[in-house]
Amino acid sequence: MVPGRSPIDETDDVLQIPISDACWLRSLDETDADELHALIDANRAYLSRWMPWASAQSLEDTLRFIRTTRRQLVDNDGFQAAIVFEATIIGVVGFHAVDWTHRRTSIGYWLDERHQGKGTMTRAMRALVDHALHTWQLNRVELRIATDNGRSRAIAERLGFCEEGILRQAEQIGGRYLDSVVYAMLASDWDGRS
Repeated sequence: MVPGRSPIDETDDVLQIPISDACWLRSLDETDADELHALIDANRAYLSRWMPWASAQSLEDTLRFIRTTRRQLVDNDGFQAAIVFEATIIGVVGFHAVDWTHRRTSIGYWLDERHQGKGTMTRAMRALVDHALHTWQLNRVELRIATDNGRSRAIAERLGFCEEGILRQAEQIGGRYLDSVVYAMLASDWDGRS
């Protein structure tokens, strides 16, 4: 793939990245709206602790998000992917945007509580970081995680991300301000471990 190009061929708008025999990442489609919204609804209490959008996310908001992800692909500004296990969506992982000038991006992710603790998100994140640093030849991938979100922080640390600092009261979620820890992976560090 040519650096700076979208992972999707202009003649084929389906992204698929395998992460295990029974699990893969794929682009979202409008037909996923009901399934994705049901998953958000089932995880609403958990997601609302960490995601500012989760408490009020409606089916219309979910459909709008999916449409935005399609626009993101067309604009060559990264992508969002459904995490699919045995044909069922179990989470979402994706790039917030891509700064092609400075060769950097950031990643966001969430996973159904029932599928946590099995290495799925670590494998999904490894695939995205590898895509960003090798396929796109970016230099930096960043994660911003609430300091109290131990599960998400463990993924960053398991993958060897460097903790760079704390942003105090960086995000308001559910009427409270949360500090965020900034993690980063540089291409030179990733090459040494992949």
